[in-house]
Amino acid sequence: MTDVLNSELLKLRSVRSTTYVLLAIAASLLAGALISYLMTADWDTSPPDLRQKFGAADPGVMVVPFGQFCLGVLGALAITSEYGSGMIRTALVSVPRRKAYLLAKTLVVAGVSLVVALVTSFLAYQAGELITGDRPRPISAYDSLGDAVPTLSANTASLVLLALVGLGLGFLLRSTAGALVTLCGLLFVLPALTLLLPHPWNDRAYSVMLPTLAPQLSGELPDAPLSPLGAGLVMLAYLVLALGAGATALLRRDA
Repeated sequence: MTDVLNSELLKLRSVRSTTYVLLAIAASLLAGALISYLMTADWDTSPPDLRQKFGAADPGVMVVPFGQFCLGVLGALAITSEYGSGMIRTALVSVPRRKAYLLAKTLVVAGVSLVVALVTSFLAYQAGELITGDRPRPISAYDSLGDAVPTLSANTASLVLLALVGLGLGFLLRSTAGALVTLCGLLFVLPALTLLLPHPWNDRAYSVMLPTLAPQLSGELPDAPLSPLGAGLVMLAYLVLALGAGATALLRRDA
């Protein structure tokens, strides 16, 4: 199993798209820090009554949604690149036990995305803290690192979830274009459509969409439709459905 894991890690590292995804996440961190800086500069020159209307100058607000899509792309390309190049046949000949191949691929994508998610979440937090300094709320998102841990943990979990959802979609659809279009639908299109539903179904449907689960998991949203436990269970359901469908496609269909 160790050889299979090493092989999958090598394949993920050698795909050019992995480098592009990491560079895109780095660029989003820089963009988020720039927006945070501009917000803080605007806050410094605003009168006290206007300052209370500001949101937090937290780079994570921009970085996390973009990072979710990027890691979803990373997970999808981890397998669709093999289907596109025909390398999947060689991989399945080398590892004839498809369950072992699926497990190794899942563990590698989960491990790499976890490291990327942890680094991304912490760097976004640290950038916000350096920019806002000792300024009070609302421009400062957190009072201390301990205050930020629930949000950072929830953001990390959501980033890893999207990588594994992308992997499941890649196994299921076997198409890079199909997997990326589906990811865009889940992250951007479907959540917007749920807001068009009549009340209270709009709030209920929106609460189970992928972009809204991390804030509910951290408990930072007042009067959220889902409790942290409920949000965690919904995230688990997404994970089981995506990987379950992908596993079924891998085990029952020819390469």
